[in-house]
Amino acid sequence: MVLTTALALAFADNRDVLKELIARAEVARPEDKPALYVAVCERQLKITNELYAADKAVEAQAAVKDLVTYAEKAHDAAIQSGKRLKDTEIAYRKMAAKLRDLKRGLNFEDQAPVQTAADRLENLRTDLLSHMFGKGK
Repeated sequence: MVLTTALALAFADNRDVLKELIARAEVARPEDKPALYVAVCERQLKITNELYAADKAVEAQAAVKDLVTYAEKAHDAAIQSGKRLKDTEIAYRKMAAKLRDLKRGLNFEDQAPVQTAADRLENLRTDLLSHMFGKGK
């Protein structure tokens, strides 16, 4: 009972921090947006892990979709501003690895959305690498 209460309080705190980060990212300067959106993604990944651990697969899948949405926003902001490209790419590589690790511990029916998210992060990461080291440079 105490563990359940502690998890609920930690989860509520994570949601509050996440909402604050999202609000900051939406109004931030273009060069600050990539880092803020990456922080949102990292927080969302932590929440996803907690939801799967609490056996809340439907909510966890929604969190995975949100993670991908904010990853796309970070990608777009990094490309538009030309700032934090390498930091964003590194963060995506780490998050994709964590998603693949998470997938291995899930039920078969819960694995597909997590794998899709990991694949999307890898695609975004590859695109960032192309912008950093492409032939047009």
